[in-house]
Amino acid sequence: MNTKIRSSQGFTLVEIMIVVVIIGLLAAMAIPAFQKVRTSSQDKAVLNNARQLAAAADQYYLENGVSSVSQGNLVGATNYVKALNLVANETYPAAFTQGTTVTVEGIAGTRTITYAP
Repeated sequence: MNTKIRSSQGFTLVEIMIVVVIIGLLAAMAIPAFQKVRTSSQDKAVLNNARQLAAAADQYYLENGVSSVSQGNLVGATNYVKALNLVANETYPAAFTQGTTVTVEGIAGTRTITYAP
């Protein structure tokens, strides 16, 4: 009996190309979803920072009987907010006035968030 033994070692070029195309399609669907989640989480962190600054400003108004305060009096090791960690290179206001909104600009270079205490 003469039987031929065929060895199938490795992958063909077509199989590899199909795998690459499938990975590309999965990446094309996953990257926009990841960016949306990242943007949402940055916005929530910035809004939380704005809330903390507004609460610290309110506490400062009550304790000192004033209606405006600079950010330097609110943020620091011995002040109301220990540290203000930037999330996406945003810019917080330098001063806060009682009864006005807190506007944070330049979030990731494009977005603006307003918090009304």
